[in-house]
Amino acid sequence: MLTNLRKIRQNALSSINEASSLQDVEKIRIFNLGRKGKLTEILKGIGRLKEEERRIVGKTANEIKKEIEDAISAKEKELKDKDIKREDIDITLPGRIPWIGRRHPITICADEICNIFTRIGYSLVEGPEIETEYYNFEALNIPEYHPARDVHDTFYLEDGRLLRTQTTNVEVRVMERGKPPLKIISWGKCYRRDSPDATHSPVFHQLEGFCVDRNVTFRQLKGTLIYFARQFFSRDIKTKFVPSYFPFTEPSAELYISCSVCRGKGCRVCKGTGFVEVLGCGMLHPNVFYNVGYDPKEYTGFAFGMGLERLVMLKYRIDDIRLFYENDMRFLNQFGP
Repeated sequence: MLTNLRKIRQNALSSINEASSLQDVEKIRIFNLGRKGKLTEILKGIGRLKEEERRIVGKTANEIKKEIEDAISAKEKELKDKDIKREDIDITLPGRIPWIGRRHPITICADEICNIFTRIGYSLVEGPEIETEYYNFEALNIPEYHPARDVHDTFYLEDGRLLRTQTTNVEVRVMERGKPPLKIISWGKCYRRDSPDATHSPVFHQLEGFCVDRNVTFRQLKGTLIYFARQFFSRDIKTKFVPSYFPFTEPSAELYISCSVCRGKGCRVCKGTGFVEVLGCGMLHPNVFYNVGYDPKEYTGFAFGMGLERLVMLKYRIDDIRLFYENDMRFLNQFGP
């Protein structure tokens, strides 16, 4: 029986040494140490031996079993290490393309619009998102009783300040700090108490611009905005100005462009008119000048404001504003770097 044990040991160790895969090692383990393995069969027959032989054979069998188990463990570790090294240096595998982030479509369009205006002399400035009632309303000729100041439309903070409802607050702050001539644009987040749907969001982006100097006219305002529309949308786009009302401008107007979806023929987007509204504008109200210490008899100016989400939706024919905030990579990856 001792002779058989030595043969089992020799054959097992030799097979383990020659094994080239983890599957081969597992087969060797089962063949020798499994329930019906060679070594197991010998251990089952020990009970038929005399006491002295049983002691010697049992001790030898356990030692051989331990030696085979250790050899199997060492071989398994060796093969696993080889697999890891093989993965590290396998130059035949295809390369892994790293994920590259993309700019948000709102950021892309905001940068494009800012570039359009900086080419004609405008400077980019920033303003605070947490604002006082004075800069957000009063200085812009929005009186206390105006519905825009109601708690149902504005996010008020406990200290009496608020989340700005428009980027027009930048106008007053810039004019307070400097004297004309001024040509400024600013964009950023605004906040209003709107229920989210396909065209409304409580958080949105606006871009504001204004020009103040001597002898600034409505004609210059029209020329500036027509230039912008043709640069941003299309050179052959049609435009028209429709009278409107804003507390901080007089006279006021809205700029309409020919519908980018139907090309002016009439569709659901333009409600059959062939035109869609893209921004509000007008000549700065004299009361705004009084609030910043300007003499409206000496200076005139115009201002315009646009919702960035609306412009992006028109430019890329997007029909739901909520897509901008859902972080769906399938949507965002469609836009430029």
